[in-house]
Amino acid sequence: MKRAATLLALLASACSTMEPKYVRPDPAIPASWPIGDPYLAQAEVGLPVLTYQQIFQDPRLQTLIGQALANNRDLMVAASNIAAAREQYRIQRAQQLPTLNAAGGVTASGDKDNNVSANYQAGVSVPSFELDLFGRVRSLTHVQLQRYLATEAGARATRLSLVANVASAWLDYAADASSRLISEETAKAAQQSVRLTRLRLEGGIAPRTDLRQAEQILETAQADLARQRTALAQDLNALQLLVGEPVDPRLLAGSIDEAFGKIAPVPAGLDSYVLLRRPDVLQAEYELRAANAEIGAARAALFPRITLTGLLGFASSALAKLFTGGALGWSAGADATYTIFQSGAGHANVRLSEAQRNAAVATYQKTVQTAFREVADALARRGTINDEIAARQRQQAATADTYTLTEARYRAGIDPFLTVLDAQRSYYVAQQQVVNVKLTAAQNLVTLYQVIGGDRLLQATPVCQELPGDNSASSAKVASQCSPM
Repeated sequence: MKRAATLLALLASACSTMEPKYVRPDPAIPASWPIGDPYLAQAEVGLPVLTYQQIFQDPRLQTLIGQALANNRDLMVAASNIAAAREQYRIQRAQQLPTLNAAGGVTASGDKDNNVSANYQAGVSVPSFELDLFGRVRSLTHVQLQRYLATEAGARATRLSLVANVASAWLDYAADASSRLISEETAKAAQQSVRLTRLRLEGGIAPRTDLRQAEQILETAQADLARQRTALAQDLNALQLLVGEPVDPRLLAGSIDEAFGKIAPVPAGLDSYVLLRRPDVLQAEYELRAANAEIGAARAALFPRITLTGLLGFASSALAKLFTGGALGWSAGADATYTIFQSGAGHANVRLSEAQRNAAVATYQKTVQTAFREVADALARRGTINDEIAARQRQQAATADTYTLTEARYRAGIDPFLTVLDAQRSYYVAQQQVVNVKLTAAQNLVTLYQVIGGDRLLQATPVCQELPGDNSASSAKVASQCSPM
């Protein structure tokens, strides 16, 4: 009879939790990206497979990204946080099963005639173990599982940002390398101009003001050249910090033109619901699931808690008789506790959990909406950047031609040197603007890769496969809830 009662109690403990049924909230975004000017048209098809190798096609950049993924210290911190969250989940899950304690002892006594007797004791006990009739412990286990998954999603967000940051730093170095080349060429041209102007001054053809104006261009170019050398050194320092080790100079791009063509656009045909795979969106959803499980734990806490204790042991005055039938003893007990009065704190705790869940819903939706806005902004820039590049290149060609013509007219004595000075400055600025707009275009592709997220190469192995397995029905149910979305 007692065995039957115990079996019924254990079966009852396998009942479902009191958590509300989880339904993913409406992401509250349009099903497609904005289209029309200035947006690029995007076909609404299935979600493509995306990897950073598709976007960053230069083998040198891919090598740097691989080194960063292996050596970056932020990723090491994230990995440690994942390990800590996983162990916290295991600790909480262990509370669903009873703990067994083994103990043994000996007591010796003697009389005045030196007659000694000994009593040996050995036993296995079950400390206080809660029968989870209302799913409180299982709900708390679900909470820790979802927080573990949220931590893992956060680590994926760190990896995604790292890849984008390495690509951005690599492009910054390439752009500064181009700017340095422009400054070097400008300085050489200015030196030639100063030399010719000094000869004209000495020949009585040009006034001293022409020489001073030519020297202004030379000093400006030399100052810019010094600044760009500093920028290149700082770009390399930033890249080495991201990579986590010294960077081989052979992996660096020599100019923005060299790097620009190796950054591919994100494949067309992205449905906006691809954002549900973004790591920060996944993290927000796991946090929402954890808040949902907290409600189940708070509801279950309103009901009585039943705990069991037990002891199975042997006691004997002689070691040889320790395992005889008469030496065996056992005891068992059960306690039920229920708080009669707590001034409404229990129901308030349920309402608190529900309010926190509602806040998590709003946070999840805002995370998705923010992601949508970031992608839409990047697409808007992408839709107009090629026109800007073309305009800047035409402007550069026009200023170059103007500079050539005005210099010829000055030497012919038609125009003053101030006209040449202005034309040279305009040409120098136009060259730098072309470099900057190409850098902006390449960085825009990096931004699109990052804000869309969902890089297959950065996805971890499904977390549930990493968890310690057990064959219990409740563990199987928990595992079924953490499949990747």
